[in-house]
Amino acid sequence: MRRAANDALRRIPVWALWLGGLIPLALLVWDTLTGGLGIDPIRDIEHRLGRTALYFLVASLAVTPMLRIAGISFMRFRRALGLLCFTYAGLHVLAWVAMDMALLWAAMARDVVKRPYLVFGMAAFVMLLLLAVTSNNALIRRMGAPAWRRLHQLAYVAAPLVTLHWIWALKTFPLEPVLWLTAILLLLASRVAVPRPIRWAMPTATR
Repeated sequence: MRRAANDALRRIPVWALWLGGLIPLALLVWDTLTGGLGIDPIRDIEHRLGRTALYFLVASLAVTPMLRIAGISFMRFRRALGLLCFTYAGLHVLAWVAMDMALLWAAMARDVVKRPYLVFGMAAFVMLLLLAVTSNNALIRRMGAPAWRRLHQLAYVAAPLVTLHWIWALKTFPLEPVLWLTAILLLLASRVAVPRPIRWAMPTATR
């Protein structure tokens, strides 16, 4: 069964993941154009983009545990998952900058300083930016695999920061982001609890 699953995954082109990964964005554009958003459209746009970024980040973090525990390899899709995460994170920040803050840079700086959840969010975004910029073969070769892997361990910090950004922004203790934070911590713990069975020769994507 494991071999059949891996054979099936190898037949799926990476572009198909990109195509599927852009469906949430297409649905958001459709809802925006057809009035399908809530009473606060800007907030809905920001939240949907941010949540989708988190979903792809968690999916990218699940790749290694899936390989170690179940023997099913999504490794060839990990770069696309990481870049889809950054795409939605970038659009989330852009929506806040352009629509919420209307490009008022001084007001944005004051908000980031005053509101801890914005500090968490911006810190996570900078980390994701570094991961996205270095997610190409040329920079992997230039940096060397060990240095590249160390840098991409920032994903383990960015993911909890994103959920804390979500929780703090709502000023409550909502169940959904808490569940995602729990899932992230379990995924990170599995990397320690389950040893790596093999040593990969060359990294191919954000972790």
